[in-house]
Amino acid sequence: MNVIKYPLDKVSKITWIPAEKIRTAARMFATNRPSCAIEGMGIAQQVNSTHTMLAKYSLTAIVGNIDIEGGEELLGPGPFITEHEIEAPDRLSEEQWNKLLGGDRYRLYARPGYKLIQSNVERVWGKRCDIVGLLAGAHVPATWRAMAYGKPYPVKAFITVSGNQMLSQTDTKLIYKALKSLDLLVAAELFITPTAGLADYVFPAASWMERPHLYNYHNVHPTLYAGERALPENIPGEYDRHNDYYFWRGLALRLGQKDDWPWETIEECYDYRLKPLGCTFQELLDKGGVYKPARKFKKYEQIGFGTATGKIELYSTVMEKLGYDPLPYHREPAESPVSQPELAKKYPLILITGGRFLPYFHSEWRQIEHFRRQYPYPIVEIHPETAKNLGINDGDWVWIESPRGRIMQKCRYFEGIDPRVVHAQHGWWYPELPGEEPWLHGVWISNVNVLTDSELDHMDEAIGTWPFKNLMCRVYKVEVFEGSFVPHS
Repeated sequence: MNVIKYPLDKVSKITWIPAEKIRTAARMFATNRPSCAIEGMGIAQQVNSTHTMLAKYSLTAIVGNIDIEGGEELLGPGPFITEHEIEAPDRLSEEQWNKLLGGDRYRLYARPGYKLIQSNVERVWGKRCDIVGLLAGAHVPATWRAMAYGKPYPVKAFITVSGNQMLSQTDTKLIYKALKSLDLLVAAELFITPTAGLADYVFPAASWMERPHLYNYHNVHPTLYAGERALPENIPGEYDRHNDYYFWRGLALRLGQKDDWPWETIEECYDYRLKPLGCTFQELLDKGGVYKPARKFKKYEQIGFGTATGKIELYSTVMEKLGYDPLPYHREPAESPVSQPELAKKYPLILITGGRFLPYFHSEWRQIEHFRRQYPYPIVEIHPETAKNLGINDGDWVWIESPRGRIMQKCRYFEGIDPRVVHAQHGWWYPELPGEEPWLHGVWISNVNVLTDSELDHMDEAIGTWPFKNLMCRVYKVEVFEGSFVPHS
């Protein structure tokens, strides 16, 4: 197995983690049962996400933490109609599937992986899980490139619902070029964000408080939650917000898809989805709004696993059939001191992005005065030793520069970070600045995605996740503010 290729000293050198800490963590995980290791954005947003997850679940299986109480629970869809069944991606022709942007490169994420996985999942659970349905989507950076450059074919229209891609997606410069190349850009939004500001049409969207909900986690969890709207969706003559269900249904009716949208209201659609449970949406609300079946463990003893062999696969047959290494391995990031030592001389620090912080989530709420008083400016965390060596004081505005551009954020000393690493916050724009171009509410000033990478060769080879956690940068003090285009401390 590939594990032989990775002795402890080599892993320590790759990860910058002392060997003794790795040994301690491994023994803790193996001997403290039951236990589980929760994956997060640190694993997902980098070049090795697929093989890291393979390794993580292989270790979980080896130590016996699969589908036991307190371990990694095996979950599948409940006996209600899933969103995936409503979406019906299998009705697309193979000819249309073959046009899926990025599908030829990131095959686990696309139709080839979808077909291999869904048959196994359906055999075990009796229906397809919506997480498998996510594999039906086009690869995002590949889509921006098709918009911007017309290859492998042109994309001329785009509809976004509360997406704010100018802040939330990698490589803002590419996204700007892509959106400006479109014949039609439509946004359904709560506020005029930098992305909505570029749109030809903006539709006011209802917030979560103004719409009913029927939710479970990507339909891979049998528990279902229902929620009633707290506020009216729209007030004639004053507010004209709408649930985006009606946006999509109205468009579908005009395109001749009436038979696929028989439910005039979203509540009627929810009633349809709940029919196998023998209740309506309102009845579920009246019962407390939660459908939660009794938990069962070691389900694999009756139904097996959703793999081709019906067993836990330490050697992934799906990865093998798709042409990838079936065993976990390490791939050095395309941008690192190891892979690019010359570039590291100019950009000696590792940049990680995307850490969550209150009161914001992604690019939300920067226009709420109360929140801005709590947290007025973007923060980059730097080890005090590193900052002092660069002549940077705690609270200074600094430039963060990558091979793709530079932005400004405020330095905050943080002893808990490796001196070779800095962490820059994401999602920052300035609604108080003008919305017209070139300002776009200050999208170019502190937005970390001005720095991030969209090169397709630099992404996870199987699913195309892009590197938010392993970039290179340099940091230096802002000496002169360039006019009123930048915020002042």
